[in-house]
Amino acid sequence: MNTLSYKTISVNAETAQKEWVVVDATDQVLGRLCSKVAKLLRGKYKPTFTPHVDCGDNVIIINADKVKLTGNKWTDRIYYRYTGYPGGQRESTPASIMAKPNGADRLLRRVVKGMLPKNKLGAKLLDNLYIYAGAEHKQQAQSPKSIDINQYK
Repeated sequence: MNTLSYKTISVNAETAQKEWVVVDATDQVLGRLCSKVAKLLRGKYKPTFTPHVDCGDNVIIINADKVKLTGNKWTDRIYYRYTGYPGGQRESTPASIMAKPNGADRLLRRVVKGMLPKNKLGAKLLDNLYIYAGAEHKQQAQSPKSIDINQYK
């Protein structure tokens, strides 16, 4: 067998096949849902995955306010942030984040951001995520296909 004829295909921004997908977050566990969404954003489920290129799909999450957390994580889990000033360490729980306006968007975006690369590519990938608390979304013109997130590993 001539192994020199097999070439590794590296995708670039022009040749990436990006799709629009809709994920329903109703009764989904937060961490499991977000890890699968991060893989979709990254493009890891595609055979043409290239680590340094945005080759993932555009993901729309609907019903984000119906997401679940197991155990007592709504009140016991703590997210920290720092304002940059002395004594400026702030903490919040998932319940307090969800109580604010756009709380579902902030919570899911924070969890997905932690699962993406910590560089410019990760920031660009996060722009491909659209989160809505209800069942309606604004991306009807892109004709996204609805997928069952439970079929992915």
